[in-house]
Amino acid sequence: MLKNKIEPLLLKVKTPSRYIGGEYGSVVKDKNRVEARFAFCFPDSYEIGMSHLGMKILYSLVNERPQFWCERVFAPWEDYEVLMRENHIPLYALESLEPIKDFDFIGFTVQYELCYANILNMLDLSGVPIKAADRAEGCPIVIAGGPCVCNPEPIADFFDLFVLGEGEEVTLELLDLYVAVKKRGGSRSEFLQAAAGLEGIYVPSFYDVSYNADGTVKSVVPNNANAPERVKKRVAPDLDKAFYPEKFVIPFCDIVHDRVIIEVLRGCIRGCRFCQAGFIYRPFREKSAEVILGQTRALCESTGYDEVSLSSLSTSDLSDIENTLTMLSEYTDEKKVSLSLPSMRIDRFSEDMAKRLQKVRKTGLTFAPEAGTQRLRDVINKNITDDEILRACETAFSQGYTNVKLYFMLGLPTEADEDVTGIAELTERIVEAYYANPNRQKGKHPRVSVSCATFVPKPFTPFEFEPQASREETERRQKLLLDSSKSRKRVSINWHNYNVSILEAALARGDRRLGEVIYKAWEKGCRFDGWDEHYRFDLWKQAFEEASDLNPALDEAQPLDMAFYANRARDYSEVMPWSHLDYMVSREFLIRENKRARQAETTPNCRQKCSACGVNRLCEK
Repeated sequence: MLKNKIEPLLLKVKTPSRYIGGEYGSVVKDKNRVEARFAFCFPDSYEIGMSHLGMKILYSLVNERPQFWCERVFAPWEDYEVLMRENHIPLYALESLEPIKDFDFIGFTVQYELCYANILNMLDLSGVPIKAADRAEGCPIVIAGGPCVCNPEPIADFFDLFVLGEGEEVTLELLDLYVAVKKRGGSRSEFLQAAAGLEGIYVPSFYDVSYNADGTVKSVVPNNANAPERVKKRVAPDLDKAFYPEKFVIPFCDIVHDRVIIEVLRGCIRGCRFCQAGFIYRPFREKSAEVILGQTRALCESTGYDEVSLSSLSTSDLSDIENTLTMLSEYTDEKKVSLSLPSMRIDRFSEDMAKRLQKVRKTGLTFAPEAGTQRLRDVINKNITDDEILRACETAFSQGYTNVKLYFMLGLPTEADEDVTGIAELTERIVEAYYANPNRQKGKHPRVSVSCATFVPKPFTPFEFEPQASREETERRQKLLLDSSKSRKRVSINWHNYNVSILEAALARGDRRLGEVIYKAWEKGCRFDGWDEHYRFDLWKQAFEEASDLNPALDEAQPLDMAFYANRARDYSEVMPWSHLDYMVSREFLIRENKRARQAETTPNCRQKCSACGVNRLCEK
């Protein structure tokens, strides 16, 4: 048994509980009584993956069906990977401790572009051929879903199919189809052809990609009669009726988000032009206060957690937020359970909300102005003012908060030096607002943490056409911001590593030719690229150079490099690598929003006025 080989190794690794399974709430079934086994793979550490709500939902959803068995798989940390390879231990699932190469499906959730090398490493550890073209009859079907598959082209060579959009309905449809094909003796090819007929399923091998001489995509054309010209994402229309688990698997070790998580809404009404999630998760859908309370009760009582986090892109936009918080507070106050709202709009933050959030345990406050000036906030359609930002911070200070974290971005389209220095000026005004509070705690001083991400242009946003600022320009703006900050004792400023941001941008807007780059990076030893201590930018540079030399589709004037994908502006007429995928937000709308951004014109949120983004195709049904 594999278990006998695993146990002697566990004392040699950090946090061995990552690799043993058996947690409270995990589901164990008789493999001889199920018709399909699904290995749900998270290409990052156990602590990250176990915090992911999507995994919790689909794990319970699949296991609700007695004929299916979903098991969890996480990327082993480097110490355990070495031992696995030395002792010939294949990648296994936690519930059964059996190799995933013997499962029917190996499914990845792809949340972040810098996990791509981990995906290849997990496939290699499992013993399954890394490239889809090399998989023979009897190999598991390797699939992926998640936000990154809105442009899956860089990893298309490694997957048999992708699930576009939300998985609550289509995952079960896919498993039912697999069992039906299997029972009639159908082949892998027959299953993939049948799967391509399901809405939301994209089979990349059924499409041919051609390129122009300048390296841009010329066309993406189906080569199979079962493949639609455009693949439309799936949507769960009613969140009150959508499946939600009544219990979570409880880990043995600490994880990043070790609490009850309640999804209160999906989508976003705001339309911030940089935000991919705000567009790909449209339309906006809410849960009722009664359903939110019921799910909170069920999970608190089944898990024993004493903290509840209301999860969404913008929790304060819940239309019934006050009533919902009132109902929840009656329960959480009685049970001594703390309540957190990690996604709060500055303009919706109130004194009442601040009081509710600290009734049991005071949690930190985080706001996201995104830009330092009103002009640039209008460009990105943030639709908040300096006064609203200051008022929210003053409210927090009046309720005893001393620490505030603020998120900004550097390198946004049309950004000028005054927008950069505006960040420092705004934080200075926030510090002054603290000292202007007559009720502040004596002897206490404010701490304002400023986190500046580098703008990354993403598919299916109005800024998908925009270039990322160059390294030199980004570093100049970072220095300008630091030099402009006067309250260094009260304000801390940090920013993202540009070497990470440029690779993220390249992979986000990449095409299929990047598959060879990712493969070479993995061969060179790239793992856990989202972790600073593991990221090897030099190896990725080498991978780009070597893949470019081998690629006949490129002429000498246009090498395959990060700058081509990250730092190049896109024309409105350019065929995007993802143009054959339909996330229901129209290209015309994105172009229109991009033009409005150039004029610093804002667009009303969806409650104020429909902007005809294209999602109303579903809303009207």
